[in-house]
Formats: sequence, C-alpha cells, structure tokens
Amino acid sequence: MAPLRVAMIGHGFMGAAHSQGWRVAPRFFDLPAPIEMAVVVGRRAEGAEAAAAKWGWAESATDWREVIARDDIDIVDIVTPGDSHAEIAIAALEAGKHVLCEKPLANSVAEAEAMTAAAEKAFARGVVAMVGFTYRRVPAAGLAKQLIAAGKIGRIQQVRAAYLQDWLADPESPLTWRLDKSLAGSGSLGDIGAHAIDLSEFVTGMKLASVSGTLETLVTERPVMASASGLSGTAGAERGPVTVDDVALIVGRYDSGVLGTFEATRFATGRKNALRLEVSGTAGAIAFDLEDMNALQFYDATAPAGEQGFRRIQVTEPVHPYVAAWWPPGHIIGYEHGFSHQVVDFTAAIAAGTQPEPSFADGLHVQRALAAVEASADAGSAWTTV
Repeated sequence: MAPLRVAMIGHGFMGAAHSQGWRVAPRFFDLPAPIEMAVVVGRRAEGAEAAAAKWGWAESATDWREVIARDDIDIVDIVTPGDSHAEIAIAALEAGKHVLCEKPLANSVAEAEAMTAAAEKAFARGVVAMVGFTYRRVPAAGLAKQLIAAGKIGRIQQVRAAYLQDWLADPESPLTWRLDKSLAGSGSLGDIGAHAIDLSEFVTGMKLASVSGTLETLVTERPVMASASGLSGTAGAERGPVTVDDVALIVGRYDSGVLGTFEATRFATGRKNALRLEVSGTAGAIAFDLEDMNALQFYDATAPAGEQGFRRIQVTEPVHPYVAAWWPPGHIIGYEHGFSHQVVDFTAAIAAGTQPEPSFADGLHVQRALAAVEASADAGSAWTTV
C-alpha cells in the first residue's frame, strides 16, 4: 500500500497520546502501509505549531475544513472536544477520508446517529471509521476477553465496573471544557463512564439493554480560568457554573439478563486512574485494574478447595494480545501503548477493507446507554431502555 497520510484535528492531552501512537506503531509492528504524520490542526496557529514541533507532525494548520479537502490526506484523527466530533467526522467521511474519532462518539444520540449513518455510507465506498475506546487494546483486557470466550469462568452471573479518578476532588480546581455540558456533553458519565460500559461489553460479549442511573454534581461552581479560551492560564476570582455530573452510579441489565453495576467518579480521593472490572461466573472470575495494567486476576472455582484463590497472571508473554511486538517477557508496557495498538487495528482494517472495532455503530450504542442513564436519573432512577 501507498503511505497513509494522517491529519489530526486537535491536540493537547489526547493529541499527545494519539501522536505517540502514530509515531511509535510503525517502529514495532509490521503495518500494512507506512504512516506519515502529515498535519496537526489547532484553533490557534502558535499552539498547532508547537504541537507539530513537539510530536513530529510535518506541518500545522488552523482550518480543519481546508485540511480535509486536501487530496494528500488519507486519515482524519479527531481528538477535539465532543461538541465538534459530528461536524468534523461527517465532513471527513463524505470527503473519502478514513476516520478515527475519540470517545464518546458525540454529545448526543442524534449526532451519533448521523455519524453512524455517514460511516455506513462511507463503508460502502471502502472508507472505514472507528471510535477510540483505547482500553480495549490493553493486553490484559484482551486476555480477559479470551478467557471468558473460552468458558474459563463458566456462565457469567454478575459484572462490576468502576472508573475512579480524583482530579476534581479539590473544589477550587478551575473550570475546564470537560465541565461545560455544551462542549463535553456530560461529565464523569461520558468522560470515563463510557469506558467502563464499553470495556464491560467488549470483555463479556454482552450489550446493555436497560439501566437505572443516578447523577450528582458535587461542586456546582468553580474558579474561571484567566485566559479567554478557558483551557489554559491561571484561575481568577470569577466563578462559573459546573453544568455536568461529577458522579454517576448505574445499575444495568445486559441483553443476556445478567446484572451489572457501574460507577464513574472524578471525586474518588486517592484514585488517579483506576478503571476496574470484575466478571463473576459459575466456574470462576476475572478481575482487572488499570492501575495494575500488566496483570489480570483469574479465579478458578473448579480447582480443589485447598488451592482456590485469585491468581495473578503477568500479561507480558508473547502469546498475549499485542505483546510479542514489544519487549521480552516480564518487561511491562504502559498507558501509551494502547494508542499504538489502536493504530495497528485501524490500519489493518483499512488495508483489509473490513469494519474496524469498535465501529461508529458501537459508539452509537454506548451513546444510547449514556442517554438512557441521563433519562433514568431525570426520572428518579427509573429503569430505562437503552
């Protein structure tokens, strides 16, 4: 294949992670085509130029529409706030570009439906679209999926998932775009709860069918950043409203009838990035914690009573998902490696002309689950169909 030339729309935290993925993946994996980091796009020229210089993009720009219209761009990678996902993704797909879009797919079900419809039309022309639920690419999560699919824990009876962070625990932490519903769509629910929902579905193979949810905003106003953008600078004396949830608590029922519980909070003091998943079955269980991401806990209930107990599997062997391309056994990998694995899977789908996973349709399903949680919370935690 000819080189795949990538344009990344947006930069910052996710832009850094995606840049690392594009830059490193071709050096460790045999991709179906060379990768060229062609252009990074930002709202301000100086910010985009700095990102290009830091992360290795060939050039920078400020107008994403002009970049998408270029004939020399093959892939559009969207790492902007959620309020712009739909407009950029649909325009890129209609222009014949493959699209990778950060999660959650959009800020509303209507936007996600429009994006999915555009992706389906584009796929008929050989253009693919994928949503970036990157934690699917953690090797331990892949191993958990394999063990469950092989029947190692028997019939699934219960799922528990939680995503715990504490970066907003200080009530004087300033407002950012993630606390503005018009930009972010929702708070902890969409930012990290979406990951907990998607990872549970990926690992178990089940889909949420109905939910009962409670949302809470613990700090209703915060200091406003001094800069006009609200994305940088220092906090001033002015305070502004927090318009998203801080905590989401959810009970869900999967299409199989199995119950699951979910928690998403950015107020779990002391927890920095703890995405936890435990799946209990008739013959065993698996447990995963992103803060110990190179390990999977496995319980074999069929072992003799005197030998039972959760066993720690170090997920660093060449037989484990993605690991063979990296380091010798026992040499761990980190957060950024999932973004390289994302590049591997995305470019493989482009080369094969197959639908990548998770697809925009998968992202739409999660968006519907998020909307159902919000509707349930508004209705006093009434059970709501996804």
